[in-house]
Order: sequence, then C-alpha cells, then structure tokens
Amino acid sequence: MTQKIALIPAPPMLFPEALFLYSSDVVLIEVQGNKKSVKQTMKTPFEGIIPSVNYHLWEPCNMRCKFCFAPFYDAKKLLPKGHLPKEQSLQLVSELAAFGFEKITFAGGEPTLCPWISDLISEAKKWGMTTMIVTNGSRINEAFLEQNKEILDWIILSIDSLTDETNLKSGRAVTGKKVYTKEEYFKLIDKIKKYGYRLKINTVVHQLNFQESMKELIEYAKPERWKVFQVLPIKGENDKHIDEFVITDEMFSAFIANHHQLQDEGILVRENNIEMKDSYVMIDPAGRFYTNKNGMQEYSESILSNGVERTYFKMNYNYQNFINRKGVYNWK
Repeated sequence: MTQKIALIPAPPMLFPEALFLYSSDVVLIEVQGNKKSVKQTMKTPFEGIIPSVNYHLWEPCNMRCKFCFAPFYDAKKLLPKGHLPKEQSLQLVSELAAFGFEKITFAGGEPTLCPWISDLISEAKKWGMTTMIVTNGSRINEAFLEQNKEILDWIILSIDSLTDETNLKSGRAVTGKKVYTKEEYFKLIDKIKKYGYRLKINTVVHQLNFQESMKELIEYAKPERWKVFQVLPIKGENDKHIDEFVITDEMFSAFIANHHQLQDEGILVRENNIEMKDSYVMIDPAGRFYTNKNGMQEYSESILSNGVERTYFKMNYNYQNFINRKGVYNWK
C-alpha cells in the first residue's frame, strides 16, 4: 500500500534521488513499506515571487537600540512569550522551504538568545536553503561558531559605529550600558573568518553616525556585502526616540559619498527609506508575514493556520522593489 506524504519541493538531504530536480520543482513524496520515492509532478510558478525571507523569530534583544523598527509590541499581545514555541517554529521553517523560498535570514530581536536557534538553522539547511543570521555579535562565541559551521552559511553583523560614545548614545550596547568596542568587533570578525563563514555587515545611518567613517572596519573585515541603511521611522514601533535619529536624504547621501570607493567596488549596497519599503518578505515572531509599505507594520493571518501561499499572496509584496534594491546576489 502506497501512502502519500506531501506535495513539496524535495529536500535533497532527506531524498538524494531528488538531486536532479530544480529547486522550483514540486514533487510527490510517497512511502511504500520502508521505501520512500520521489516523483516529479510539476513546476512552481516562482517567477515574480521574492525568493528570500527574513524570519524575525525572537522578540527579546539584549541591546537597546533606540531607533529599532522591530520591537514587535503586537506579537506580545498575541503570544504570552512573544514568539512561537519551538515545534511550531520548526514547522514554519519547513513550510517556507516547501513553498520555494531559497534563502532564509534569521533575525530578531537578537536571534542568538533563542535556545533552539541551531535547530531552526539545521531545519532550513536540511531543505537546501541558504541560511543567514543577523546578530549584534555579543553572543557569537567559539561554541556557537563550532556548532553551526556545517549548517549556517552567512553571519550578518549589525555594526553602526566603532565609536563607543555613539553606540552608547544610540543604545547599541548590551542592556544599553555595555558597548562592543572596536577591538572586540575585530576579534569577533577574526573568529568568524577562522571558521569559514561568509560575512556581511549591516549599518544603520542616523544623526549620531552619518559623519563617521567605517572604512577601517570594512577594509579590515572584507565582507562580501556591506548593507548601509538610512534609519527608518515606523509608526507604532520606534516613535519614542526616532526624532533623535532620523536624517535627511542629503545626510544619508553624504555618508555614502564618504565611502564611494566601497560602493564602486560593489561591496557597499545602499538602501534609503524608499528602497527599504515593501521590498522584504518578513515574518514576525508570532508567525505572520508583515510589510512596511505604508510606514507601519501590517500583518497577515497566521501562516501555520492559513498556509504560506494564501498569506504570502495577500501581502502583495513588490517584487520589482526587491530587484531594484539589489536583493538578488550571489548568496549560494
């Protein structure tokens, strides 16, 4: 007797016979006795669908960035702990892979605070996804790097300044008090490189750092990609302090101009407020897609309760905006 298991893209690590299939192939996985078989049935129409997803799985953070646009106040109203339980989070990752997302970025909050972050990374890698994590770096140690070296492809460090005073004033400090020094950042980068992770750096440009230079850091770290964001106001999320940080387009352009050589070399990728809006597929800690297209966080229904396809298409994400902000690059 043959039992139908699922209609999903086949994970090569579980079904080696599926390696000949394209990443967008949909297959029927069947079990007959103790034997599993994989059959190609159709292709998914993934053209025009953003192929990468950011899963903000964890609301808590050990830093206190005053300009943060992702405190996820709304998630706390839905779930007592502000995030999905482990098993539901694992299920969500597998369903995102089944839909066809090629790359997943785990973010927060601070995702390394999640006790089962390595399980989530492993689940994504099992399905053949490119795996990334966005972190402030404070909890990236030798144990983490050793444990995840076979399953985590990229580490993305959030570094806005090498100046202690700037980081302290902005809240980019553990509990808002303990800053990560330049020397500590450089040592962390050395460790990441030692273990062979691909490195990306994210920098948010605001009133306190737009006149600073990050050349020393970038030239030392040699990241494959340096994303430079204009600080983004989001209604209902960072209203309290955002006026202390918001900058004009001219101020943002001045920062970019001061690093033009890195942009010319293709390392620096800039994103102003217009480019950031409605160009990311994002999921909140409660397991809902959300968008910032109208200057506030707007959420879908529960993905697990309503399915990835239904909830994704209801969000009407802008694929062209994703392309325009250079969202496609050599991440594999």
